Amino acid sequence: MKPLSKQWGTGQLRRRGNNFAGHAVSALVALQLAACSNAPSLSPADQPLSKDAMMLLGKKGMTADAPIFIRIFKEESELEVWKQRADGRFYHFKTYPICNWSGELGPKVKQGDKQAPEGFYSISAQQLNPNSNYHLAFNLGFPNAYDRSLNRTGDFVMIHGQCRSAGCYAMTDALIEEIYALGRDAIRSGQTSIPVHAFPFRMTESNLVRHAKSPWAPFWATLKEGYDHFESTRLPADVAVCERKYVVNVKLPRSKVEPDRTCPTFERPVVEPFIPKPADQQVADERVIIPGSKTRVAASAGPGAPSQPAGAGASTPHTDLGLHQP
Repeated sequence: MKPLSKQWGTGQLRRRGNNFAGHAVSALVALQLAACSNAPSLSPADQPLSKDAMMLLGKKGMTADAPIFIRIFKEESELEVWKQRADGRFYHFKTYPICNWSGELGPKVKQGDKQAPEGFYSISAQQLNPNSNYHLAFNLGFPNAYDRSLNRTGDFVMIHGQCRSAGCYAMTDALIEEIYALGRDAIRSGQTSIPVHAFPFRMTESNLVRHAKSPWAPFWATLKEGYDHFESTRLPADVAVCERKYVVNVKLPRSKVEPDRTCPTFERPVVEPFIPKPADQQVADERVIIPGSKTRVAASAGPGAPSQPAGAGASTPHTDLGLHQP
């Protein structure tokens, strides 16, 4: 039998060999694509932070696993995420638009009032819900010790997706995925709980004057203490509950503080004001504000008046029984 080079000619053999190689590569690519298509996709709760988010963290000298702090401003429909840097202070990462919230300015008081809460809350690992009916969710932990001391009722009060709210703070699905990932990574890396300070509005003197006639003005004055502490120090204030009130910026004693009993004598630590190093000044001042849908607009009817829904994203009742209870 003649060798292949004699049967087909050297050129033909080379072309045929190239064809074999091409078919083999095509088959391999097809197998790889088939394997990828059959591989399970990541759930929303397991999605890593985007490349853009990671690049912003790097630019700001932050790490994905560093502790975070969340502030909510109801009237402005904004949620801020702050990240701790190596100096122990928190720096602004992003401000996100709150797509929807329900009720009016003022705290949540009872089950069914459809009020989004205000106050000092915290989120632990057990309060992350990767299987929410509203894409992803954090349970805020309402009612907290302060709320319970006043016999306030309610449950399943959340920050979640789908832009629908009946007592919650609702984001778009894309934004809640990023916020959830930031909280998830911080908790997995050792942050025991994420402080969340929910305010009726930015606690400036002019805003307090504007709402001075509200029945909630004394309560808001206490919330302002926590707001001012963070603005001055870039550290979330430690908060205790006793005598059915918040006590802000105290050193918590080893003995248990009872929410409905007399306050012990607290030590009030002196925290050095935040003064960034010259090299960090730009990061300290920078604000990254994400554009997006806000279906609530600030009221213009007068001090203390509720905000009004702005058409298409008005509050829609829901119950999310998949969440962990406080």
